[in-house]
Amino acid sequence: MTTEAELDAMSPDRDRAEAVVPMPVQVSKPAEEGLVRRLGLFDMTMLVMGCVVGTGVFIIPSTVARQLRSPLLILSAWLTGGLISLIGAFIYAELSCRRPNVGGQYAYLREAYHPAVSFVYGWCLLLVVQTGAMAAVAIVSARYLNELTHLRAPEWLVAVCAISVLSFVNCLGVRTGSTTQDIFMLLKIAVILGIILCGFLLLTRSLPSLGLSTHAVPAHGKTNWELASAFGTAMVPILFSYGGWQMATFLGGEVRNPKTNLPRGLIIGVAGVIALYLGFNFVCIHAIGASGLATSIAPASDIMRRAIGDIGASVIALGITISGLGYLSQATLTSPRVYFAMARDGVFFRSVAWLHPRTRVPIVAIILQGFVAMVIAVSGKYDQILNYVMSVEMIFIVLTAGSVFWFRRTDREVGGSTDYAIPGHPVTTVFFMVGDIFVIIALFYKFPMNSLIGLGIALLGVPIYFLWKPEESPIQRLI
Repeated sequence: MTTEAELDAMSPDRDRAEAVVPMPVQVSKPAEEGLVRRLGLFDMTMLVMGCVVGTGVFIIPSTVARQLRSPLLILSAWLTGGLISLIGAFIYAELSCRRPNVGGQYAYLREAYHPAVSFVYGWCLLLVVQTGAMAAVAIVSARYLNELTHLRAPEWLVAVCAISVLSFVNCLGVRTGSTTQDIFMLLKIAVILGIILCGFLLLTRSLPSLGLSTHAVPAHGKTNWELASAFGTAMVPILFSYGGWQMATFLGGEVRNPKTNLPRGLIIGVAGVIALYLGFNFVCIHAIGASGLATSIAPASDIMRRAIGDIGASVIALGITISGLGYLSQATLTSPRVYFAMARDGVFFRSVAWLHPRTRVPIVAIILQGFVAMVIAVSGKYDQILNYVMSVEMIFIVLTAGSVFWFRRTDREVGGSTDYAIPGHPVTTVFFMVGDIFVIIALFYKFPMNSLIGLGIALLGVPIYFLWKPEESPIQRLI
């Protein structure tokens, strides 16, 4: 998930996945609370990739190149970010094996820490994190759709229509919503692969040297410490570009053979994103050079315009529109399961836990999220809201990663399974947490007021939780 606050801002083979996360194939247990298990490995892989690949892939490479300038450093930074995300995918894969519950990350936080922690997470997700991102992406999609079709419709109106249509589609059933998401993701893959192919086949620029020569540092006037600092700064938008895969765990209650398909989908999906991102950045360097990438506002458009003229610019506009709609599709499919779980736990409106008797999806939760996203889109405050909550979202990811230590100890004490493997744990797990903590510190340093406001929004959820929780709380008596 990436936005303007982007800080100024395919797959490993099946045998390998089985070897790293060993587990027996099992018959699916009945889904929780009336949900239906209809999603398979392909659906989860496409969903993970769809949660990550958004409009930022067309923009962030320039931001990174402005920090690093060297082809080797640029590609190394993207590879490092991918490996960190892959470690995170392994962590969440283990969590999804141990607790394949509806709500995913919400459920892990609830069990490992306290229901108040998971409530605050859901609170932020509904009010600002997911809905703010949906509003921002919907406006961007509307902007490019208007450019493609030469419409003069207000952007907010097009955004509201897009959110409404995708909310309706997901109300038809998890299978319908997932198929729609699969189609969008396949189209996004096709667009990115098309750019990569055009960069290699249609452009005549010679391949750049990927080595960092001894003259590279003096040429840019940077010491080793300054290069290390630039590398760290570039990692912040890169990690945000790789973010979002954890949202696929929200559908844990609707996945067939969840202890097999959910972790494999996480690992294969993140690996696929790494391949796409590295390929895209490599072709950008190949086509316009590291310096050209650093000065470009829209590198994908520059590549396609050089390759096939103005038609190329239209292709990129179409690609960004598809990417935006794909993000809206996965957000509408995934996050309402968190609000459903909150309502089922008794800390939210009971009606949000209602499932349609035929489609077996939480329609009220889907409509609620869509409504909040539309309000934010119309208000025009989406970018400001996203700036507030990015640091808070990263805090929850760190807490979730840390929960694996608690789950391991608890399951071992009750004689539970211990055959799940995070490669290199605990070193890799701690490395992942430290990397995300670095991003949090960078956000608080660069955007102190926005980060503090975001923290305040999250902390506001604590007293709200204690208003909900008691059986006879004032809010509960009203509903």
